[in-house]
Amino acid sequence: MKVFFRTIHLYLSLAAGVIIFCSCLTGTMLVFEKEIQQSLHPQRYFVKPRDKRLPLTDLTAGVLKQIPKSKLATVMVYDDPERTVEVGLIVPEKKDKKSDGKPKTEKHAGAHGKKDAKPKDAERSNLTAFVNPYTGQIVEQFNRRQTFLYSVEMFHRYLLGGKNSLGDWVISLSTLFFLVILITGVILWWPKTKAIMKQRIKIKWDGSGKRLTHDLHIVTGFYTSIFLILISASGLVMTFKWANSTLFFLTNSKVVAKEDIKAPLSVYQQGVASIAPDAAVSALGEKIADAENYTIRYPRDTAAVYTFNVLKKGSVELATDTYYIDQYSGKLAGSALYADKSLGQRIRGVIKPIHTGSIYGWPTQVLAFLITLVSLIFPITGVMMWLNRAGKKKNKAVRSRVNAVSAEVV
Repeated sequence: MKVFFRTIHLYLSLAAGVIIFCSCLTGTMLVFEKEIQQSLHPQRYFVKPRDKRLPLTDLTAGVLKQIPKSKLATVMVYDDPERTVEVGLIVPEKKDKKSDGKPKTEKHAGAHGKKDAKPKDAERSNLTAFVNPYTGQIVEQFNRRQTFLYSVEMFHRYLLGGKNSLGDWVISLSTLFFLVILITGVILWWPKTKAIMKQRIKIKWDGSGKRLTHDLHIVTGFYTSIFLILISASGLVMTFKWANSTLFFLTNSKVVAKEDIKAPLSVYQQGVASIAPDAAVSALGEKIADAENYTIRYPRDTAAVYTFNVLKKGSVELATDTYYIDQYSGKLAGSALYADKSLGQRIRGVIKPIHTGSIYGWPTQVLAFLITLVSLIFPITGVMMWLNRAGKKKNKAVRSRVNAVSAEVV
């Protein structure tokens, strides 16, 4: 049976080894992206606190005035008095032109041949303005898509392609292969006796080069396998629908896609102006009193609501509570608390932090960094072990032929 698993382990590794190496390398680079950005650009994220903050209405109005033609998407406010306010903006990008010189239409064909009024990503911000909450001054305009680490992420996710591109499928299948490689690796590692167990849990540093290569592959694989299985499995959940459905099946939960989550509507009142965002914040009261940060998504039309995603202090990243505020009455129109979600939804909500290692902050980030860094040796040592075995087989075959010839001569 182990011959079967060894064959699978070998050929999947040969097929996807280079891609797996690149994924682990880029993943290592992305673990501390936020910390790297804050260290390199502290002026972007931190300001000197003052006695009084400006109202959000004045803050956002100033931003829109300073960046013409921009549209407000989100506002992220931190409890830390030293943090800037992050204003997400939608800024019109240059349109591609057809061969006849006319700009392309903004409408896109839908699933049934109909045209949608807006592209799918129309409400996503493409520019972030970091604003001093005490003066209203824009400290810096930041477009993450223009950074080196964004290119690293696109390589990590799509090989610099896009969603549903060839690169996307190559990465997705390689992640699936990696999971199978890890599982078969554990099966192959599993010892028959306690004596063999002792040999497989420590590296013989004074051994031969071949023995050291073997131990680096086998021993480090044992210690990192459980973490790498979690990382690769979480990547699959974010990539494949069947993996996402499997998660909900195993947790006995109903599958809930993002597009199935419908926000309540405001009760439209003719002649009544929409309340200011500060009034919407006040309406939440104690619900954001212990928040580490909260993000406001403004109503996009007369029927929509203010949407608040609130991360409480000490909570796992992305384990947020969502509140909806009626834009006319200022009353709570609904909520979706993280604690009230099904087990499947709660796990799905933190799949990305599990994958990136940010789920529990610095401790898990350091662990993820070390695990992905160590995993870089597996493709290298694996190929070296394969070449060593291939060399042995070749030498054995040569010796057999020599012996056969010698026997014929005699």
